[in-house]
Amino acid sequence: MTSETITADASGTWRLGDLSVHRIGFGAMRLTGSAAFHHGTPSDRDRSIAVLRGAVELGVNHIDTAAFYFSSLRSANELINSALAPYTDDLVIAAKVGPLRDYSGEWATWARPDQLRGHVEENLRQLGRDHLDLVYLRRSEQRWDSIAEHFGALAELREAGLVRHLGISGVEPRHLAEAQAIAPVVSVQNRYALDRPDPGADELLRVCGEQGIAFVPFFAVAGGAGERGATSAHDEEVLAVARAHDVSPAQVRLAWTLHQGPHVLAIPGTGNPGHLAENVAAGALRLSADELARLDALHRQAG
Repeated sequence: MTSETITADASGTWRLGDLSVHRIGFGAMRLTGSAAFHHGTPSDRDRSIAVLRGAVELGVNHIDTAAFYFSSLRSANELINSALAPYTDDLVIAAKVGPLRDYSGEWATWARPDQLRGHVEENLRQLGRDHLDLVYLRRSEQRWDSIAEHFGALAELREAGLVRHLGISGVEPRHLAEAQAIAPVVSVQNRYALDRPDPGADELLRVCGEQGIAFVPFFAVAGGAGERGATSAHDEEVLAVARAHDVSPAQVRLAWTLHQGPHVLAIPGTGNPGHLAENVAAGALRLSADELARLDALHRQAG
């Protein structure tokens, strides 16, 4: 499968509230360098800007970012602003709020409900926008048993016009029900990968599908490697499917992710223009029933 002319519309579309997005999007975390959350090598600024513009040229209209996506010298939001402003009407930018990092890059704490407006305004300032299309509340899994107070604060910002739609991240099915009792939820973003299912993630994916809510896995390509980058540990089943289609294992992982339901969106991130084209092209990869069965069995075994 060649990737040169394949664009994001090959992946299909889904609606986030009243906003239509292609199911292959772009995650901005890796734009900032070799270690987005620590003191790695800063990215090449011109290359990062070229990747963002290339993503839009390939039809990507859903970008996932956060003010806490920064490394020494690089900010994902600032790169997005420099590359893509003034923004086109069809470009949906989603941001996450909740975690706090200090200026040295260390994780400090988690926001109180009354601090979330400052988080939203920081994203707005960095992106150069007057509202955010979608804001996720990123839950502290260790500290927040309930998200009601925090999500309620974001719902107030939605009523004030600073936020168009709301999502939640790092949650369990009970948190989705809790949030929906307060305000509409259009998207759930959790860690989820072919070979690394988090406890309860399959159930949450199913519930989202039944309710017409987008499910947006992060680290779908990275698997166990997480924020360090794309995994190099591929099961033989993944490699066999990749050989059969003449694609990369990462493309197989993304295609399997999209096959989990029409409401599943992918947001692979990269600072490499070649990998960008591959990721977008994965939206056109159609797996056979037999291939899906083999990969589904691998997923169950990993769980």
